[in-house]
Parts: sequence; structure tokens; C-alpha cells
Amino acid sequence: MYSNIFSCKQKVALVTGGCGLIGKEIVKALNDFGAKVYIGDTDKVKAEELTDANYVYLDITSENSIKEAVEQIIQKEHRLDILVNSAYPRTSDWGLKFEKIPFESWKTNMDMHLGGYFLSSRIAAEQMRKQNNGSIINLASIYGINAPDFSVYEGTEMTMPAAYSAIKGGIITLTKYIATYYAKYNVRANTIAPGGIFDHQPEAFVKKYSAKTPLGRMGMPEEIAGAVIFLASEASSYITGQSIVIDGGWTAW
Repeated sequence: MYSNIFSCKQKVALVTGGCGLIGKEIVKALNDFGAKVYIGDTDKVKAEELTDANYVYLDITSENSIKEAVEQIIQKEHRLDILVNSAYPRTSDWGLKFEKIPFESWKTNMDMHLGGYFLSSRIAAEQMRKQNNGSIINLASIYGINAPDFSVYEGTEMTMPAAYSAIKGGIITLTKYIATYYAKYNVRANTIAPGGIFDHQPEAFVKKYSAKTPLGRMGMPEEIAGAVIFLASEASSYITGQSIVIDGGWTAW
């Protein structure tokens, strides 16, 4: 009964931002567990480097682009079982400190990121409604749950952009809404909230962040993929509207 509970065989998956730091690990994991995976990204060159996955052009900030990408998949596969939103769109001035953020930049980032997740989730959910089955998995963050600890950024040029916290908090509550709205169609929606993921940040930041984490280190991109497989498969068939936190214990303090 349980031997294949994490299997994603015969499932069709779309991963937005599938060429990104976390996205590419999600693509690999879904492929390893048997799904037919489509990378939805604007970077075709990077997508082609990921073997055993299909590519479809998808700009998460464009409603037409999302619709066209999903339509292409439906034309080929006649279904869409899994949507994973891991795209991370942002403006060129991303990373400014709170007091220096232009309001136009704030609005643009909200539209691109939170708006993009809203659009892709809705488009996918409407297809899943027809199938009476599907799983939507949105990437959020612990900073959508807890306030940042700004002490870990001291001595670096880094900060946690204010829009990021607002966007990720919005994604969590939006996903809960989607979960209850589409529940009667057997469409599930959940979020994954990673903590700090190592991406060759400044050494001072890595040391401070790691020291404040019970497991004593930052997470690795591949450590997010297991939760995606869980939420994409029948192992989580009675789970919807939830957030799985993957943070080495950061939020347990």
C-alpha cells in the first residue's frame, strides 16, 4: 500500500522558475519520482541544461505568457497535475533599504511576484477543477511568517527587502484561500516556507545566520525538494492550506 506513496508517475508538473537555485532541484526531484516535468522559465538555455525535462517559455509577470504556457502543456498532455511556483521576479533596485524604497518599485514587485503567483495558481486551478484533481505548491519563506533578524546582515551590503516579507506573507494567505476555494474539486494548495538557503552569500552573513539556526548551518537548495515531492504525491492527499517550514529550526526559537 505504501511502497509507491511518494510516486509522481503519470503526473504532469509545471515548475515556474525551474532554472533557478531551488527550482532546478525541484525539477530534478519531480523527474526522479516519475513526473513528466515542464520547466516554465524565460531562460531556454539554462532549461536545456536540465536533462529529462521539457521546456515551455513562461514569464510569471505576464498573464498571457502563463496562459499560453499552460495551454501548450494541455495540448500535449491533456492535463496538469502539479504546479510548483518557484519563480522569483524582482526589479533592478531590489535590495534597497526600507527608507529608500520607491513606492513604484514596491508596487511593481508586488504585482510581478505576488501577482504572478495569483495568476499562475488561478490558471492552473481552473484546469485542475476540470480534472477534479491537482496539487498547487507555492514557494513562500519564513520571512512571510516571522520578522527578519536584521543583525545577521550587519557588516554586509545585504538586507531583507520589505516587499519580500509582504509578498511571501501574501502568498501564504493567498494559498490558504485557494485551498478552501477549490477543495470541493479535489484541488489542494500548500506552501513551502524555506529559511536561509546557501547561495555563496558573504561569509559574515553565513556565519551569523548559521549561528542563529539550531542545526548550525544554512539550508541547501536540494533540501527543499523533498517537501515538494511529499505535497505533489498521494502521500499528502489529506493536506491542504498548510505551510511546511524548512529552516533548520530557525523559527523554533
